[in-house]
Amino acid sequence: MVASTNSRKNEMLKRATMILIGSSFIAIGVNVFLLPNSLMEGGALGISLLLHYLQDVEVGKTFLAISVPIFLVAWFLYRPFFYNGLHGMLCSSLFIDLFHPLTVLGGSIFVDPIIEAAIGGFIIGTGVGLMLSMDVSIGGTDLLAQMIANKISINPAFMIFFFDSFIVVTGSYLLSGISLLHSIVTVLCVGLAASFIASRKVRVKKF
Repeated sequence: MVASTNSRKNEMLKRATMILIGSSFIAIGVNVFLLPNSLMEGGALGISLLLHYLQDVEVGKTFLAISVPIFLVAWFLYRPFFYNGLHGMLCSSLFIDLFHPLTVLGGSIFVDPIIEAAIGGFIIGTGVGLMLSMDVSIGGTDLLAQMIANKISINPAFMIFFFDSFIVVTGSYLLSGISLLHSIVTVLCVGLAASFIASRKVRVKKF
């Protein structure tokens, strides 16, 4: 009984740690690499970035506002998705705005925008992957895509890719200052890093 309780506490501590570290990576990627270079991302984060470029709204708060209705749907229809994404979504939203002052570093680390796009994508993907390794997601439209895929019985990765591609293409169409090529590099790097880190979830949980 005691061993079981300690194991549960350790698992909760590891999950909380991964949420904090993962959210920090996401916030650094967004503020140091994406925002200073007017780069897009997929999902609710991509929509939040687009609205920031159009209306100068705060990315974290916008991400939260977009995600809340999706989480309400998940609460009523797909309760496990709600629990697996709530903490990641709240923490990521908070950290993105808290780390906003780091935008002053943008452009001072690397001078090539495509390198910035790739590194920003890898950093965000690492943060997402760390949370996924503990069965935590940041929610948003990825959560909506998962619910739709579950409903119509198709691969969730396909729906997520469709959502992300649509958002990035739309963003580059609405704003001439957004490079479609660079944003695609960001999205691909996010996906690669997240997939690689998340695939090591069994190894992560053993420590």
